Amino acid sequence: MEFTKTPGWLDWYAGPSKPRFQVPPGSVDAHCHVFGPGHLFPFAPERKYTPCDASRDQLFALRDHLGFERNVIVQATCHGADNSALIDALRHSGGKAKGIVTVRRSVSDAQLREMHEAGVRGVRFNFVKRLVDFTPKDELLEIAARIAPLGWHVVIYFEAVDLPQLWDFFTALPTTVVVDHMGRPDVAKPVDGPEFELFVKFMRDHSNVWSKVSCPERLSVGGPPALYGERDAYRDVVPFARRIVETFPDRVLWGTDWPHPNLKNHMPDDGLLVDFIPHVAVTPALQRKLLVDNPMRLYWPEGKS
Repeated sequence: MEFTKTPGWLDWYAGPSKPRFQVPPGSVDAHCHVFGPGHLFPFAPERKYTPCDASRDQLFALRDHLGFERNVIVQATCHGADNSALIDALRHSGGKAKGIVTVRRSVSDAQLREMHEAGVRGVRFNFVKRLVDFTPKDELLEIAARIAPLGWHVVIYFEAVDLPQLWDFFTALPTTVVVDHMGRPDVAKPVDGPEFELFVKFMRDHSNVWSKVSCPERLSVGGPPALYGERDAYRDVVPFARRIVETFPDRVLWGTDWPHPNLKNHMPDDGLLVDFIPHVAVTPALQRKLLVDNPMRLYWPEGKS
């Protein structure tokens, strides 16, 4: 089957620089995706966008280039609830990848167990209105209750302005809850302003809530770097990510978000994104928690298997 990429959306950058920052041994890229290839793993009919292909082998090559040891692959909305491409990547990872899937109420217990054996450790609930259609909260709560006995967690993707109306639902979830990209704060607003304070309170009041401090290229309002390889980009995001890392050092994760879907204004250099890490986790101890200890505790609690 042939797929045509959504007009105006960029392909991932194929020539990433080698990071200056050397990640600790055993580091995990805890948020990335695989797309297709479309002729093998077709995109969902109900998708809101069509990405370019981004295969498992290309992801694993980037992992090695950046110095990471493992990946956590997250199902993207363009594949809907067909997790075939993700499961295929897990099964070809040599035990170096875990997965976060999207499922519907109709998923069977046998299918959940099969995904668990492949390396799936959670489900993603997406509340970004421009990316997905609304799923009834009772269906999501039912799914969350069914995955809890497997030891899985829920990943939630939402935008900061929607947190007040989603608060009661999020706090009712019976699992660990991992927030994508700090809940997409508006970094033009103060880091100590009421909007971000609400997110900090969300994490402070609920010890089961974790956050990824990823995607500065999506959050920055300072514009893209002038040149690939520029090391001083996305600094307006630093105070937000650093606050979360330093306030909740045992409940933070980081990921590249490769292949960076839905970007129209610029495509980041993944080497530059790695060099963002020491600005938000400023000590070796915090870097190790962010990149090794926390993701291993969440995704590989059994150790290195």
